[in-house]
Parts: sequence; structure tokens; C-alpha cells
Amino acid sequence: MPRRLRSGYCIGAAGALFCLLASAATAQAPSDDPSIDNTIDAAEAEGVGPRRQLVRWNEYEGPYFTARLGGGFLVDAVAYEQDAESREQGELSSDTGLRDFRFLLKGKLKFSPRLSYSIGYMYDGNQEVWRFRQTGIMVDVPEGLGNVFIGRQKEGFSTNKIMVGYSGWTQERSTASDSFIPILADGVKWTGTVPSGKFVYNVGWFRDRLSENESFDKNDQQVIARAVWLPFTGKEPGKLLHLAVEARYGESDNGTLQFRSKPESFLAQRYVLDTGKIPATHSNMLGLESYFRRGPMTLGMEWFFNQVYSPETGDPLFHGGEVLFAYLLTGEVRRYNAKGAFFEGISPARPVFAGGPGAWELVLRYSYTSLDSASVHGGTFWRLTPMVNWHMSDNVRLELSYGYGEERSEGLRGGTQFFQARLQLQL
Repeated sequence: MPRRLRSGYCIGAAGALFCLLASAATAQAPSDDPSIDNTIDAAEAEGVGPRRQLVRWNEYEGPYFTARLGGGFLVDAVAYEQDAESREQGELSSDTGLRDFRFLLKGKLKFSPRLSYSIGYMYDGNQEVWRFRQTGIMVDVPEGLGNVFIGRQKEGFSTNKIMVGYSGWTQERSTASDSFIPILADGVKWTGTVPSGKFVYNVGWFRDRLSENESFDKNDQQVIARAVWLPFTGKEPGKLLHLAVEARYGESDNGTLQFRSKPESFLAQRYVLDTGKIPATHSNMLGLESYFRRGPMTLGMEWFFNQVYSPETGDPLFHGGEVLFAYLLTGEVRRYNAKGAFFEGISPARPVFAGGPGAWELVLRYSYTSLDSASVHGGTFWRLTPMVNWHMSDNVRLELSYGYGEERSEGLRGGTQFFQARLQLQL
């Protein structure tokens, strides 16, 4: 007799393969681990809404729906020290300004426990306008061990991009991330896992019909897939290995593609990498990720390869990524969301406003991006950034960083020192 599972019999080669995968998936259930978050809702990727509640007036529970009003505020200060070649490439001026100001309304619809919603609204300091951020409906599908999100959201390519900036290690994402991956997209995305919790995946499809005038619009259409293996799940509390491979297909935006980035400083007055508009049909991206967390220490790497299909310019191949080390001196462990396969923010064990030291985090990151390939000369840029994060509470964070970066373009090699600070508030 063939072996019977709840879903049916193992008949034939396909059935045998299904049984093998199902047996492996159910071999080990994850154990209780406070550093693992096994919940997710429609607003999860926006990261606004800390675990400790500062106030209660921002919550509502009615007969038909629940609602929680959150918010975030970031203000930056930066100074630069440029050598002669860097100044020749373009002057950078010290500045202080608003980085981010947003509101988030999230909750559940009581007529269906499967539904949660998110409405994000953010002030765009560059354009001086208000724009919608993560906004849509998430449908929980427990029978399929996953959920589907419909609306404006993160694409699901790159763990660091999926994480909200309020929860990340560094003040800005790497130049490769900003060059290649839009911050948001409009479409539908499925995220799923297996019973053992050792494998998480997502697939998404996006169009730009509603986002043609948005600053994040880079493509007419995108298709995304990501697979994450978590081999240590359930074996040792605080220990995590995240290995991921991901792919992205992006059609050109009205016949062209452009990749560019500031030097990991939002207030910088110019781009250090810029291909200009390239005539192209589409691009294919491959991403590789590796994160290892043991207690308060995290090591991470993400690298991307971006093949552009542009016969006019010789089909250039761009690449770039980052390597990261972080350590929490006060002993906290950065939580990991096992449903979405991304890291969350730091919650201090002893907040400053309760008489404790808060959480002190040391970070060192190296990033590199090359937009020089074939007949396209978008430049190369690398930067080394040591920094310290003081997580005073779930609601207040202070960031101080120093960076040294080198830009290579038009035969010049310009070096710049960066002195940056950020105050972060969230509700």
C-alpha cells in the first residue's frame, strides 16, 4: 500500500516526490524562541508600531474592524570632507533636513479573521508632496501556509530592501540596493513557508499603471521570486542561518532603464552613480544572500547581478552589494520574522526612559557597486561605514556614523569622508 498523507496518496513519481518533500517539511517543528517572530500582518514591512505601547489613544476596536495609528519621523544631519578629485566630480555641502515623516493606519477586518489592512502615507521631502506607501489588503491562507498581499508594497527582492529603514542596521541602504531595486511596487505577492519553518518563499507580479508618476517607478512590469532556507530553525534559541537566492525580471519603463544612487546619504546634492537612460527591453537580476545570527552578533551579505538587455549599448552587466557586521553590546538579539524571512527592529531590554542603558549596537558595513559595463559608464563607488546605534527605547533611536567612500568616474578617483547623524522617532 502506498503511504498516506492528509493530502492523499503517494502515487507514481510525482506522488513519491511530494511525499519526500512533505516528510522533510514536517520532520521538525520550530521550538519556542523569543528571537523568532511567527506572526505577520499587512503593515509588517512598514515596521511602524513597536512592541511596547507608548500610548493607548491611537488604538480602536470596534464591532467591524480594529485600527492602530502609527507614525515615524527621521531627521538627518551630514557633513562631508572631499579631496580635490571628489570636488571636481561634484561638490557636496553639509546639511540638516527631514528624511522621513509618515503615518500608518493598520488593523484587521472582523467580518473575516483572514483579512488585515495597511494604509501608509508619507511626506516626500525631495518632491515636497505626500505619497501613499505600503497600502493594501493581506489575506491569510493558513491552508497554504502563507498569505497574499494586494496593493502597494515591497517587491520581495532583497532582505534589506524588505526591511523598513526604521528597523535596518544602517542609516541608508547600499548603493547597489538603491540603484537596482525600487522601494515599492503595485501588484500582488504571495509569501509562504513549510510546516517545519525551514523554507520561506515569495513570488510577486507588479505593474506601474498607478505609479507612473511615483519616484520609485523603474519598470512597466516586474516579476519577482525569492527562496530562503533556514537550516537552524528550532535547533538553538538565538541561532539563525539565512541563505537565500532570488530572481527579478523587470521590463523597461517606456523603453528605457536608468540606475543611479546617492552615496548612502539622503541629503547629498548629487548622485555618485548614474547610467543615464539606457535604451533597453528589460533586465534580469540574480540576488544571493547569507545572514548568520548568533545571540547579539549578526554577519550578513547580499550581492546582486543585473543583466540589462540593451543591444544598442552592448547588453551591460552591472553588479554590487554589501557585507555587514553588527554586534549588540548590551546583549539583545535582533528578532527575525520567520513568516516573511526578514529581520525586525531592536527592542531594548532596559530602555533609557525606564532607567536602563538602552541597547547599544556597533555596525560595520562595506558596500560596492559597479555601473560600468559595455558602452555604459555609470561609475563605480565603494564605501566603508562604521557606526553606532543607540536604541534608547522602542520609540527613540539615535544613529552616529562615519564613512569613507571612493567614486570612480570619467577618469577620476575621488575620496569623501562622511559624518552623519540621525534622530529616529516612531509610534
